[in-house]
Amino acid sequence: MPYPLSTMVINKQHLEVLELPKPPRGQSPHTLVFLHEGLGSVALWRDWPAQLCQQLGCAGWVYSRRGYGQSEPVPDVRGPSRSAGEPSQRQGRLLPDYMHHEALEILPALLHNLGIERPVLVGHSDGGTIALIHASHFEVAACVVMAPHVMVEDLSIQAIQAAKNAYENGPLRQRLAPFHADVDCAFWQWSDVWLSEAFRRFDIRSELQGISAPLLAIQGETDPYGTMAQIDDIARAVHHAQLLKLPDCGHSPHRDQPEAMAQAVQRFIQQI
Repeated sequence: MPYPLSTMVINKQHLEVLELPKPPRGQSPHTLVFLHEGLGSVALWRDWPAQLCQQLGCAGWVYSRRGYGQSEPVPDVRGPSRSAGEPSQRQGRLLPDYMHHEALEILPALLHNLGIERPVLVGHSDGGTIALIHASHFEVAACVVMAPHVMVEDLSIQAIQAAKNAYENGPLRQRLAPFHADVDCAFWQWSDVWLSEAFRRFDIRSELQGISAPLLAIQGETDPYGTMAQIDDIARAVHHAQLLKLPDCGHSPHRDQPEAMAQAVQRFIQQI
């Protein structure tokens, strides 16, 4: 990363943040805030956020959620879910509402600390879902979501089961370890909640009707974690949503189709 990392305390959580200053000749008034995937972090975005901000001429912020990257881990991540003194301080396993908790409590506090009133949210996978939930309840300038989850599909559960097997018996743990201070915390908090029986009822489709901001939803045609039903259902709930369906693209459009993604986001941002 060409920019220095820092730590910010949000709701008593120490979170890793990365500032992407506006380029010297940047003209865009927007600030992009990047929300990572279920196993992601600041580092796993690699250079794509910085390149996109340079191309758009705008400022940006990237952060790692609690338990990911260099942000503080979750105590007893595989233990019982419980509050530590106050509702916003959680320990143990993630609850099925963990993305609502991030979208409605942590992200608003982060944006307030950063002085950002109307961000452009750019979310991937779980981060896309968090962006959608936040935009359903708070004012944003726009929302770009890649491979979001608005409900749970059998396909998703099968892919996460396969990831769990690769983590326990294959190379996945070794591949993820350089990107997380506590790789076991990062993996188990994500897989345990997704594979829980309670999470099968997760569904935000009716909630999406609260989104009034411009919205671009992107899905790869070969995504093993979700089908086109995810963004088609977004379009049913948010009639002004724009959809982009990418061929030869899996779960990470910004890595599989970086040029197509950059062009699509640039066209979208220019409209708002």
